[in-house]
Amino acid sequence: MLLVGAALKDYAVEARDGKIGSVTDLLFEDTTWQIRWLVVDTGTWLSPRKVLLHPSALDRIDYEKQVLSFDLSKEQIEASPEIFEHQPVSEQMENSLYDYYGWDPAWGGSYFGSGAIASPFASPPYFGGSTVREAEGFGRDHKKGDRHLRSLSEVKGYHILASDGEIGHVENFLIDDVSWGIHYLIVDTSNWWVGQHVLVSPYAVRTIDWSESQVALDVDRAQVKSSPKWDPLTMIDADYQKRLHSHYRWPGYGW
Repeated sequence: MLLVGAALKDYAVEARDGKIGSVTDLLFEDTTWQIRWLVVDTGTWLSPRKVLLHPSALDRIDYEKQVLSFDLSKEQIEASPEIFEHQPVSEQMENSLYDYYGWDPAWGGSYFGSGAIASPFASPPYFGGSTVREAEGFGRDHKKGDRHLRSLSEVKGYHILASDGEIGHVENFLIDDVSWGIHYLIVDTSNWWVGQHVLVSPYAVRTIDWSESQVALDVDRAQVKSSPKWDPLTMIDADYQKRLHSHYRWPGYGW
């Protein structure tokens, strides 16, 4: 099943023995388009702390009550390595969380591989900090952020450029609820193609310009207009995805 990324924001988060807070953001790895962390605001429980929880620890999702339940205890979470809001999330921080909980850094894998996006990423590290610099040993210093970790909230609203002109902006994301990979960007084309929304796979992403808030694709406007029509009010099934991927000649997702 595909989840709408922004819809998970403000979902309540529960441990085995009680509520711990709510989701404020999702962080993904820009080389694999894999959700790596859910950012949880713990409110008054562990104020002023936020915590990062890995999707592999998720036990179940209650869509009706908007609750994410994790197979963790409150005691475990309270004793976890501290992540403060105004510190960039570094590789060292991530590794300390993986070690503490015993989570697998490679969980979820990737449909895209390490060379999926040929772009010099250079956005600010998540949780603040200075501009990222490409330096040897980058990300190993607590004061620097993981250069491949990105916020869904940040990318939402980015302009989408086809090879021959702008087609719209990122409105949302569709995430697979098993692998937690980002399968599609939902693109609002209202300024170019009135009343339409289209789905774009990360396979089509050629570059991302963080300074200009733009995503460049390797498809043209004609391809977008002739793609299988998507109705945002209907469920996306395997048949539609196969037609969409066949149209663009994208690899599949292992249906």
